Amino acid sequence: MDALALSRAQFGLTIAFHYIFPPLSIGLGLCLVLFEGFYLFTREKLYLEIARFYTRIFGLIFAMGVATGVVMEFQFGTNWASYSRFVGDVFGSALAAEGVFAFFLESGFLGLLLFGWDRIKPRTHFFATLMVCLGAHFSAVWIVVANSWQQTPAGYHLVGQPGGGIRAEVTDFWQVVFSPSTVSRIWHVYMGAWQAGAFAVLSISAYYLLKKKYETFAKTGLKMALVVAAAASLLQLFSGHDSAKVVAATQPAKLAAYEGHYETAAAPLYLFGWVDEKNGQTHGVSIPGLLSYLVSGQSDAPVTGLNAFTPDKRPPINFVFQTYHAMIAIGIALIAIAWFGLFLWWRGGLWKARWFLWVLVLSVLLPQAANQLGWFSAEVGRQPYIVYNLMKTSDALSKSVKAGEVLTSMILFGFIYSLLFVLFIYLLNDKIQHGPETKEEQGHRA
Repeated sequence: MDALALSRAQFGLTIAFHYIFPPLSIGLGLCLVLFEGFYLFTREKLYLEIARFYTRIFGLIFAMGVATGVVMEFQFGTNWASYSRFVGDVFGSALAAEGVFAFFLESGFLGLLLFGWDRIKPRTHFFATLMVCLGAHFSAVWIVVANSWQQTPAGYHLVGQPGGGIRAEVTDFWQVVFSPSTVSRIWHVYMGAWQAGAFAVLSISAYYLLKKKYETFAKTGLKMALVVAAAASLLQLFSGHDSAKVVAATQPAKLAAYEGHYETAAAPLYLFGWVDEKNGQTHGVSIPGLLSYLVSGQSDAPVTGLNAFTPDKRPPINFVFQTYHAMIAIGIALIAIAWFGLFLWWRGGLWKARWFLWVLVLSVLLPQAANQLGWFSAEVGRQPYIVYNLMKTSDALSKSVKAGEVLTSMILFGFIYSLLFVLFIYLLNDKIQHGPETKEEQGHRA
């Protein structure tokens, strides 16, 4: 493999591993606000015990997110120097805003969140929890702003450089912030993060119920998380639809790859299938005219097909098709799990259905898989451009980087990340096995 392919693989590895943790911290942060808010409203100690337990897990996730995020940023200078020169003015403003308005807010109140339980007043601690949650959400805003600008550039002009080449400079900061795809993508990211946090709580709560431990604690946490999961999973369906409509308007080649759509005509929506890129055909089960209807409101409206673009301006079609449809399938599964859980709760059979509790234990993996697949679809679907219609990925690589250097660093990253992941799983399992500091646990110790 050449330096370009290896650099793309390395960046994909580091960002995919990093992206395990921010959605969890965002979603779990929302759950912490709800748990602690219910405690302040009801003064029921059980909600406080739930909040304290999941705060310890939040701290572990936050630490892992910081550790894995730093490595990712160095690659902009080592592997992607040409890209960094081109977008430095745009990315510099967005990432600086992320540091000032988000990371400092989140990390500044984190100490109070983790260590202030018995040192500050409950309302002050709740304010710290709220600020940490808000900081996590703000952080996602600025990262999505930077990435959305790559998808749909706005608020810039191109200027020449003294040594040759061009770079993008910001002409309107707010156009950069509110590029055509920003708002829809932010809400799509938020819903995925809320699902990740809620299903993590569902998984742990269901595990305790199956083991017949901390049952009152687990039932209360499960019910609250189930409401968040049901709401977020359903809202994700609508945010995904809105995001896809933006893709149709701004990145038609990506939408065509999502659905393996070649001819500019009325387009079906595939439930599943396979794209034969060599012969330009898509095989599978589809609903005629549904893609056209979802995009424009008319089932016979033409949708731009892949044949409108030369082969060198198309993404890897079958890969994008499969990741996109797998993401949607998981999204539908999450809706079914959450709302079936609400149905069982309503009928009074939620605690008796052990098979469903096992489904909830394993369901923690599904939001993570959907988030990763969605990222693959969006980023690979933008290819061959790293900045849509402005800069190709092949032109973004550092001029001096060597394939051997990238391969060596990627192997080292893989080794270190494997150790970090094992450590994370070990510490997470230790916290889950230890359980909450409930009255129930204190009684067992006595």
